Amino acid sequence: MNNNGAFSLLIFALPLLLLGWLFFTQNKRMKQMREFSSSLNVGDHVVTSSGVYGTIKHLDDTTAWLEIAEGTTVRFDRRAVAMKQADGVSAAPTTADNPTTHGNDSVPDDAPGPQQNGQ
Repeated sequence: MNNNGAFSLLIFALPLLLLGWLFFTQNKRMKQMREFSSSLNVGDHVVTSSGVYGTIKHLDDTTAWLEIAEGTTVRFDRRAVAMKQADGVSAAPTTADNPTTHGNDSVPDDAPGPQQNGQ
């Protein structure tokens, strides 16, 4: 086989190897997602893919109901639950945990004020 033939074989084989690797990693990722989703239980503290913290209150095959605040339950697609919270992390900080908030006011003291048109 001359250099031209080896080069042609390399040009043909590299895209096939890349496609095989992509399929393998995608299947591995999907398997991990299925295993994680099946490991969820009622009472788990989780974070959704959009960053919402909550506690699982109910699960079925396709949906998860998360309590995101006391008395507030939201329904999510089960695939939107991205990870479990680390142990010891609370879902909602109290005002004692966060000195920049005052009661129900969640705007930090150093946040810029409202801007008016023309300023």
